[in-house]
Amino acid sequence: MDPLTHLLTGACLSRSGFNRKTALATPVMVLAAEIPDIDVVAYLGGPVTGFAHHRGFTHTLLGTLFDAALVVGLVYLLHRLYRRWRQPSEGAAGPRWGLLYLFAVMAALSHLLLDYTNSYGVRPFAPFNWRWYSWDIVSIIEPVILAALVIGLTVPPLLSLIGEEIGERRRKAPRGRGGAVFALLIIVTLWGVRDFQHRRAVAALDSLLYEGKAALRVSAFPYTLTPFRWHGVVETEDHFEELLVSSRAGEVDREGRARVRYKPEETPVTLAAKRSYLARVYLDWAQYPIWEVEETNDPKRAYIVRFLDLRYDYPPPSGAGSALRCAVVLDRNLNVVAEIWGAKSQAVILEPEAR
Repeated sequence: MDPLTHLLTGACLSRSGFNRKTALATPVMVLAAEIPDIDVVAYLGGPVTGFAHHRGFTHTLLGTLFDAALVVGLVYLLHRLYRRWRQPSEGAAGPRWGLLYLFAVMAALSHLLLDYTNSYGVRPFAPFNWRWYSWDIVSIIEPVILAALVIGLTVPPLLSLIGEEIGERRRKAPRGRGGAVFALLIIVTLWGVRDFQHRRAVAALDSLLYEGKAALRVSAFPYTLTPFRWHGVVETEDHFEELLVSSRAGEVDREGRARVRYKPEETPVTLAAKRSYLARVYLDWAQYPIWEVEETNDPKRAYIVRFLDLRYDYPPPSGAGSALRCAVVLDRNLNVVAEIWGAKSQAVILEPEAR
């Protein structure tokens, strides 16, 4: 999910009651809910290196233990510096560091759960199992979830201000618990609705024949906002099909706009491209990979092999995930001379000898 969703989720988790157990629960849980994305520092090594390490160790069950320790350690240092500058008021309860570490682990796990709900997926059991897992029910940016979190965090303080204006007695306990719990319940309810509709979409796809052949695999990937519209991808023995699915009506390709892509043949060119670092990383992550070969007249860049994952091949105007594609450039001797990451408008060419 997007960073803002993770941060707001950490704040809602804290306000749901954890901030009543110990001081500093809110900053710890907010930071811990986003800390797994610290792996973005890998992008300093280039987009391919960044892609290879994104949602890596910091997004695993084992990694959350280290994520939490990093957050608590940082907050501890900041707390010590603050104590040198300003002494706490008399009678104020200090932080309970062991409890804060437990809360940080919980918040980091919420990050993994949110990332699992979208199509990109996570590898929670690495390094023991490198398989990608994804629920495929919500988009990476889900406006309904964001709205629920913002409302749950902002409405209670506004009501508190109104109460103070009309003379209500101020409570010593932290406010906002009801709003935070409400937001979290909305998210869980949304997951339930989307999971039900997702199952209907998959069942509709699985019930059909495609060019007279049974499907080997079917998947449905979400659209933003609506839980009733899905990007369906089907694999048969010799081809893939992409179809629009209406889970509410249980209809597949109602407008007859299915896109058929026949499986490409393996050639020495494609095999050479697949041995490149970029292709190995990409194909490890992709669920429905497909590729095409373009031959040029330049012997130094004789072949361009483009790779695409069909789960992100949404039809226009959505174009979701258009940047999640890549290409490998080979010379006439099938040596990799360049790697291209992203859509054509955002292509980044990486000469292998520069890496």
